[in-house]
Amino acid sequence: MANEKDVIKEEIEVDETNVEQDVVETIEQAEAEIIEEQEEDVKAELSKANERIAELEAKLEEAENRILRQVADFENFKRRARLDQETAATYRAQSLVSDLLPALDNFERALQIEATNDQSKSIIQGVEMVYRSIIDALNKEGVEAIEAVGTQFDPNVHQAVMQVSEPDSEPNVVLEEFQKGYKLKDRVLRPSMVKVNE
Repeated sequence: MANEKDVIKEEIEVDETNVEQDVVETIEQAEAEIIEEQEEDVKAELSKANERIAELEAKLEEAENRILRQVADFENFKRRARLDQETAATYRAQSLVSDLLPALDNFERALQIEATNDQSKSIIQGVEMVYRSIIDALNKEGVEAIEAVGTQFDPNVHQAVMQVSEPDSEPNVVLEEFQKGYKLKDRVLRPSMVKVNE
């Protein structure tokens, strides 16, 4: 009987060991399933987070590009405004000078009149003084007469109103000036009207 007890005891111990192993295996399997589910949940959340990060990065890049374009547009606007101001300051006298050119032409015509007596000489002298003061004021603003007679014809500053053929002169040379041309700094206000040799 002692043998039977030992056998039963051994069987119970084996069963207990098997039960313990089954319990351990079940626990390990349950833990593995829980871990696997948690990993899948973490992977799903990570995937959602990565998608959200990619979406936010795209929005950030778009916002940065928009800001950079706006900054560039603003810089271009500032540059254009500065250039416009500089141009306006440089050529502020253009309208006034253009209006004064016919008066200068009349002064020059008046100065070409021959004085026959003392009274007309003093009048011409007064006209010449006014003419000189206007020319000086215009020169201070950057206005200068365009050189014409004896220079090569330049269509940028000369307007040919007549062409002649004089063998004694070089070709394409301005022979005579009918009306003076003027420049304001580097801008032509009025081209010189000239006669050009062919």
